[in-house]
This record gives sequence, structure tokens and C-alpha cells, in this order.
Amino acid sequence: MFRTPLLIASCLAAASASAYDAGDFVIRGGLASVDPAESSSAIAVNRPSAAAGDKTGTEVGVDGDISLGISFTYFIRPQIAIELLGATPFKHSIQGAGILSGLGKLGEVQHLPPTLSVQYYPMPSEAKLQPYVGAGLNYTIFFKEDTTQTLTNSVGALASLPNNPVAGVQATSTDLELEDSIGLAAQAGLDYRLTERIGLNAAVWYVDIDTKADITAETNAGRVRADVDVDIDPWVYMVGVAIKL
Repeated sequence: MFRTPLLIASCLAAASASAYDAGDFVIRGGLASVDPAESSSAIAVNRPSAAAGDKTGTEVGVDGDISLGISFTYFIRPQIAIELLGATPFKHSIQGAGILSGLGKLGEVQHLPPTLSVQYYPMPSEAKLQPYVGAGLNYTIFFKEDTTQTLTNSVGALASLPNNPVAGVQATSTDLELEDSIGLAAQAGLDYRLTERIGLNAAVWYVDIDTKADITAETNAGRVRADVDVDIDPWVYMVGVAIKL
């Protein structure tokens, strides 16, 4: 006759043990996909003694990539947490757009997107299904910027356009550098608890990433500099597991 109350108490204890609570630490990891919704300004070419001039239609684009993502979440209250998102480096090819589309790869760059967010979990902490939303700040670090001969040839061609005073410019090499970015980020996610400490996770982020690409080219007319503003603004999707420590 005492089995039913004891069974109910055991179930409640198990639910309470698996709940998110203040002081809990959760690690989530899985495959992360970055899908840029990019746009760019026209490439502006500058030379000593030559005025800066935007070349209408000469734009760039950035392709997506898949890498390993990981996040660290600390609960300061049962329904409020702080998350740090990280990943192994993402690698992106830079392509020509506008009148440069179809030329192929102009360069390549890697980046790391650490993002710090505050999260809200609206469901009761003992629920097995835990949706959440969050907002925070992203800092994107660009590194290992490489260029191709296609970019080198393109910079020489742009510097030779009729509205530049020197025709027949030929570039022999190029160097590329992207400025780091600070921007806002928003997210939504879902945990489904399988056991007391292990669950499945799916999450999506929208990240505001704006950068300026500086290009330096060595040419037969001297050093040529070009720059282009790029709004990458990617959607980031991750599917994996969640582990409560």
C-alpha cells in the first residue's frame, strides 16, 4: 500500500534532479553551419596621386562553411543563463560578385566567432523539452587571409579603368587583411532531455558581422590599395548534444 506514494516521490526526485537550476553548468556541442547573408560595397581602388573611386558593380561575396561548434552555459537562476559560444575555425572562400561574378575565388579567410549571450528558458525547469531564446554580443576574429591570382589580376584591371590616370596597370602580388568585427547576436534553441544529464540540442543564431577588407597590391605603377566593406551577417545553425555537468 506504500508503493504508490514511494513511486511518486521517486519520480518527483528524478525530475527535480534533472532540472536546470541555479549553479548548473551545461556544455553543448555538435556540427555548426555558417550561412552568410552577405552584401558588400563596391571595391574602391586608391593610388598615390589618384583619387579614390568606387567601381560600380565590383563586389564580393562569401560562401558558407561547416565546423564543430561548442557552447558553455551557466545558470544563474533556473530560467536565466549565460552562454559563451565558440567553434573550431570556419574557413570561407571570397568570391567575386556583380561584374566580378564568374571569375572564381578571389581569396580565403578563416574566422572564430566567440559570442556571449544571456538566455531565457520559459518552461518549468523540470520539463524534458526546454526551448530558450537569447541575445548578446559577438566578436569575430579574422585570420589566415590568403589571396589568389584572380584577385591580383582584378585589382590591376580595376586600377586601369578609364577614370584612373594610369592605364595598363598590372599587379604582381596582393595582400589581404580583414578587420575584426563586434556586433549584436540573437539566438533560439531547444534542448530535449534524454537522461538526467544528457539531451539533444538544436540552435540557431543570427549574428551581425561587418568588416572592412583592405587589399594592398604591388604593381608596375607602384603600390595600389583597395578596400571593400562587407556585411556578412550569417545565420548559424547547430545540431548536437547537451551535457549537464
